[in-house]
Amino acid sequence: MEVNMAARFECPEKKLVVPAIPVRGAPAIAMVGAMSLVVELSNREDSKLESKEQLRDFIDRNFEYLKTARKTACNLERAKSDVLKFFDEQAKNEDDVEKLRNAVINEIEKMLIVDKENNFKIGEHGTKAILKGKDKDSTVSILTHCNTGSLATAGYGTALGVIRKLHEMEQLEMAYCTETRPYNQGSRLTAYELVTEKIPGTLITDSMVAAVIQQKKVDAVIVGADRIAKNGDVANKIGTLSLAVVAKYFGVPFYVAAPTSNFDFSMEKGEDIPIEVRPEHELVAVAGIRIAAPGIDTWNPAFDVTPAELITGGFITEKGVFMPSQVVTLDPELQLKNEEY
Repeated sequence: MEVNMAARFECPEKKLVVPAIPVRGAPAIAMVGAMSLVVELSNREDSKLESKEQLRDFIDRNFEYLKTARKTACNLERAKSDVLKFFDEQAKNEDDVEKLRNAVINEIEKMLIVDKENNFKIGEHGTKAILKGKDKDSTVSILTHCNTGSLATAGYGTALGVIRKLHEMEQLEMAYCTETRPYNQGSRLTAYELVTEKIPGTLITDSMVAAVIQQKKVDAVIVGADRIAKNGDVANKIGTLSLAVVAKYFGVPFYVAAPTSNFDFSMEKGEDIPIEVRPEHELVAVAGIRIAAPGIDTWNPAFDVTPAELITGGFITEKGVFMPSQVVTLDPELQLKNEEY
């Protein structure tokens, strides 16, 4: 998709842009957060970082600050871990602070490339799983939620990347996208990506999901993920749980498309995952115009947790497709033979 977009990277010392959601999508949050650190490192005066210990502390401290922006997605936390691990390896044989700083900047910039490459792999693995056993000329219809495309990642997308790949293969009949209340990522972003790339798409309200699956041809539901616990429970955009329950009832495979960086083995189960609660105005107003009765109380969690047993299709990752029962036994490097498809 060729679209002119302005990326805004703000220094950690300044007001964060992420909480207000100009940037959203777990992978994109990690990328923007990491790139804001690149801006800081590039602008930093040498005299303020005179030793590699100071440099490491600077990286650690600012990543910790950035992590406070969005607490449910774990990609930024993984980015911090990866960058510090890289720094420690480089620092074993290098004392020059300038060289170490440049090495960290280059490593973070590579993360952008890796994220996009992983999305291509997710698209490939996902299409193979969904088309397994189908005729090469057959087409499928997919239902998705929120936005998981180029606007939520470094490019191509996760769940929407699978849809994109099916379209490229001319085996996509229809992509149904929910509007995704209350922030409308589906109607504002996913619908935009579908229309821009001329991918056949139909927008529905969140409350139409059951009717669409019941009355239309829906071959699979594919969503993204913000954090996946060790037992396979998934924290994702609010409304995901409802989709999973409905899909299970109608016997439609439910897939979660996410890079392995979304797996967090420090969380034993879904209820351990911190769930961000968003401000009231996002629920009671649209485009700044209040639509709810004044005085009504609100509860506005940004995410819900879908139990592993509802992930009936499996987890589509850059390493392959895994069933929930496999996630429990994955080691930290996620080296496990994936499901055959």
